Amino acid sequence: MTKSIAVLGCGWLGLPLAQHFLKQGFRVKGSTTSEEKLPLLERSGIPSYLIQLFETEIKGDIRAFLTDVDILVINVPPRLRNGKGQNYVKKMRLLLQAIDASTVKNVIFVSSTSVYGAAEGEVTEKTRPKPVTESGRQLLVSEKLFGKNHKFQTTVVRFGGLIGPKRHPVTMLSKKSSLTNGHHPVNLIHLNDCVRILYKIIAEDWWDEILNAVHPEHPTKEEYYIDEAKKRGIPLPVYKGDNSRKGKIIRSETLINVKGFTFTTTL
Repeated sequence: MTKSIAVLGCGWLGLPLAQHFLKQGFRVKGSTTSEEKLPLLERSGIPSYLIQLFETEIKGDIRAFLTDVDILVINVPPRLRNGKGQNYVKKMRLLLQAIDASTVKNVIFVSSTSVYGAAEGEVTEKTRPKPVTESGRQLLVSEKLFGKNHKFQTTVVRFGGLIGPKRHPVTMLSKKSSLTNGHHPVNLIHLNDCVRILYKIIAEDWWDEILNAVHPEHPTKEEYYIDEAKKRGIPLPVYKGDNSRKGKIIRSETLINVKGFTFTTTL
């Protein structure tokens, strides 16, 4: 029987992911928090649902969204800035209750390498997370909530900085001066590899895993972003000398060394 997949959060990453699943022959549902985006999902052949998570309730027909679903991809970022915003963990607890009452057997929880905080040197899945931002802290708590649930199996994917169509950090760094940590390595991943990794998890049953997902190339921020600005013909970011910390290189050790995954895109 063809597996049924629900993608909670069909935005920049979630929509192309859902479209890829559809092309691979899966039955796919998708959700969005924006009513204006519903027709876009429908035109792609993806049954669409308006689902909004709050601290005290889930607005939308979450029961119908999860009905007859085998695999759920949770692609909902915390959206916390300076500690402000709704409590992400409370939202995830409510979502867990809905999943527990459904047919879902496997969950992919999209997380972030921000859970590693200010770690230095090489970082692998064996490195103990020590988040320093509120977003990172709530992501880590949520990872653990899903990981300890015994009704379904969860794989956590910690993505590095996301790049791809209409999304690149250099556009925000352009024109800025006195930027620090230019000698730190970048830890990025392209949208295409994100989609391939999430597909591989399902296609090859990589469950009960924690996976770092970061491109294996790690040029310094200064050289990389200046080069990217030149390619785009936009003002160069300016870095000042600052060698107080060496930064971190996040390795996708399990993906590459255990699962044999090969990154196909370049930074």
